[in-house]
Amino acid sequence: MRSNILKYTLVTLFVVMGSVNALAQNAVDPNREKAIDSLALEKVRDLGKYIRIIGNKETPYSESTRVMDRAEELFAPDSEMGVSSLAREEIEYYKVREYFQRLRALNYDKVTIEWYDIHYISDLERQPDGRYVGVVTIYQKFEGRSGDQLSYKDTTKKDITIYVEKKETQIAGRTIEFWDVILGDIRVSETSI
Repeated sequence: MRSNILKYTLVTLFVVMGSVNALAQNAVDPNREKAIDSLALEKVRDLGKYIRIIGNKETPYSESTRVMDRAEELFAPDSEMGVSSLAREEIEYYKVREYFQRLRALNYDKVTIEWYDIHYISDLERQPDGRYVGVVTIYQKFEGRSGDQLSYKDTTKKDITIYVEKKETQIAGRTIEFWDVILGDIRVSETSI
């Protein structure tokens, strides 16, 4: 009986040590965390540039379609983007591609979109699936003009979910692991003039 308890204890100890080792290997090295934060903010800034290009009425259709494809690659599948207006209380959410198509089709002669004050509002938190999740906040200034007249203007605070996950790639026959940042849902938290 005592040998069975000893065997059980040893097996349990090896399983726990293996789990701790696996968790440690999946953890983000503190030295890498700054690089990951920079990559996340860079992807958010890229999205802001893509949105300006797609919303610009002078962008050729083929170019805006190409930019939509690039922008869509930044997101996790089934991500949604929130749209608000001073004219209504409810916030509408659209799949990423549909959001871009609606943006391109806005009924203004000129659209100006500017993102500013981009920053993290939450630290990365480890999830049970091994990914890390954080939130980046941005402010978006939107103006729509008909002719020379300003037709609509607002400022929206948006929260962007950020996923950080470990991925693998093959380089010269070797498997290389790296951390990647993927954007998730973009939620509207407030809209003002």
